Amino acid sequence: GVGLSDASPDEGVVEDLPLIDEKAVEQLTEGLISHYLPDLQRSKSALQELTQNQVVLLETLEQEISKFKECNSILDINALFSEAKHYHNKLVNIRNEMMMLHEKTSKLKVSGISI
Repeated sequence: GVGLSDASPDEGVVEDLPLIDEKAVEQLTEGLISHYLPDLQRSKSALQELTQNQVVLLETLEQEISKFKECNSILDINALFSEAKHYHNKLVNIRNEMMMLHEKTSKLKVSGISI
């Protein structure tokens, strides 16, 4: 009875397994690869196309953003010019008023001298 208990329960099981046929494994592997490879290649090309589209989209977005930035700077310049125009008009009005005042005062002086 002692001899039986010494034997490992796995012993003898390995011997019952058929020898793995390497050729069969190779054929199965090739079969699996040929079955899944086309799908994988399609997925790969679809992903590449998607990535390229994203790159194009990002470049387009960057161009649009730079256009908006340009527009904003142009708007700022326009605002600056209209402000300058406004202040120029104010200065012209002030100058005209000064001229009128000057004329009035010189007329007053002339009339004062004649009195």
